[in-house]
Amino acid sequence: MHQDTPQEALVSVDVEASGPSPSTGSLLSIGACLVDDPRVGVYLELQPLPDRPWTDGAARVHGLDRARLEREGLPPAEAVARLEAWLKEAVDGRRPVFVGFNAPFDWMFVADYFERYLGRNPFGPAALDMKSYFMGRERIALWADTTHRHVRQRFPIDAEHTHNALDDAREQAELMQLLRHPAY
Repeated sequence: MHQDTPQEALVSVDVEASGPSPSTGSLLSIGACLVDDPRVGVYLELQPLPDRPWTDGAARVHGLDRARLEREGLPPAEAVARLEAWLKEAVDGRRPVFVGFNAPFDWMFVADYFERYLGRNPFGPAALDMKSYFMGRERIALWADTTHRHVRQRFPIDAEHTHNALDDAREQAELMQLLRHPAY
């Protein structure tokens, strides 16, 4: 590492959304934690955007109630401001690196909301995708062989995939610790 290069902090991020993209759905919940210390985490629920659809398929996955989020969720600008504040404190001067299992999905929502509501994205224009990392590390030839099931067969962990954004961020952090371990 070059002396002038800031130390990095891997941050596991998971989201739940009401649709497949920021233009067709709302960001509903964000969970984030440090990969090296998953106990350091944050969970935020957001009010859905009134002009975005709410798909039944997504609702079956995330299990969040639209009416409750409309009443109790944070306004999007407040949610991303809180996420940014948590991130600054958690990474403590290091450069945050967004880590996700299928990072393109989660990153596009987080990046869109950061840019739209704060005018900046503290993660920058890129993310570390665990599926791609697994594919390269294990020399997997087919994208279809990078599902949760396949990764967890090779790297078993006890954490469940619950579709609670913080639980899933912590699950991802545990998997990423194993993926990064050279002896595993």
